[in-house]
Amino acid sequence: MSGPVYKLVGRTEWAAARAAGAYAGSEVDRADGYIHLSTAAQLAETARRHFAGRADLVLVAVDPAALGGALRWEPSRGGDLFPHLYQPLPLSAAGPERALAVRADGVMVFEDGTAGWT
Repeated sequence: MSGPVYKLVGRTEWAAARAAGAYAGSEVDRADGYIHLSTAAQLAETARRHFAGRADLVLVAVDPAALGGALRWEPSRGGDLFPHLYQPLPLSAAGPERALAVRADGVMVFEDGTAGWT
């Protein structure tokens, strides 16, 4: 797979990760034993299913090449391969960030007012 992968995370959680130098994952991530990531093609559905109605989010682009063998592609929703990270996410692998909200209908709305995901 090529291109970045993405993590949707609460702003407060991400601020704590920045202070710590790594993101240990959400409560759900820690319970599952890995950090859930999404490809660009999977992102809109992830936002709709798991983040609808949240206005306090950051979308973080992640360089999969920087994660090495700790990143595994595993079947999930509908058999699609999802990126799962089996270690804390180092900030050195994190790229551009965008603040956003996910409306109740699941549409992502970015801080600059653009909606959707392309």
